[in-house]
Amino acid sequence: MPHGAANGSRMMRNLFKRLVSKCRRVWAESSSERYVDYLRSRGARVGDGVFVREPKRVTIDLTRPSLLKIGNNVRINRGFLLLTHGYDWYVLRNLFDEVYASSGRVTIGSNVFFGFNVTVLKGIEIGDNCIIGTGSVVTRSIPANSVAAGIPARVICSIDEYREKRRIDYVVEAKDYARSIVEVHGRRPVPGDFREEFPLFLDGDQLPDDLPVAAQLGDSLAAYQRRHRAPYASFDAFLDDCDLPAVRNG
Repeated sequence: MPHGAANGSRMMRNLFKRLVSKCRRVWAESSSERYVDYLRSRGARVGDGVFVREPKRVTIDLTRPSLLKIGNNVRINRGFLLLTHGYDWYVLRNLFDEVYASSGRVTIGSNVFFGFNVTVLKGIEIGDNCIIGTGSVVTRSIPANSVAAGIPARVICSIDEYREKRRIDYVVEAKDYARSIVEVHGRRPVPGDFREEFPLFLDGDQLPDDLPVAAQLGDSLAAYQRRHRAPYASFDAFLDDCDLPAVRNG
């Protein structure tokens, strides 16, 4: 085969490979399940129960997939960026005509939540049971059972401390939400407005059809049914404690 023909054939094969790769990527980005399967197919170690919101708006570095490990029940939101390598050696190459490759493992434990637009740099380990706040840039490892946020991200409290804070704050926030419904919509709140606040007024053995209780609780459903006792005896009791403004429409 003439040299020119061989080059043309090679170019066509490379073009076809790139096209197949692009199509595969587009297909993978069409759902969380497909994207997770794609990560695994490339060599990343990904556990069960991992959910990726809007994969098209997520960037996970797969130049060295063997360096990436994600545990079970991890929730990744849009704007997420994870790097297992760096190209900063570009500057050194231009100065010194030398290449110093840059890479590092990234390990994410189980039961981890990432807010929107989080960046995780190479060489990072995030332990189990962690919450990483929206907009954080994780430049150093985060220990297990921590809540971290900021640029650079730092631990702001333990997961136990955060739990105690939320136990108080979510009641205050739910009351304010109820008041806002009256202020904005001019009507009395109904249980269906409180898709995530239902533990305030529903015991574990009360599962109404008009609230997505089972979907919200997930694997915790059985424990909730068995143990939970609401702080309010009923939804009306909750509203009575909200100091609602007068309803404009009666």
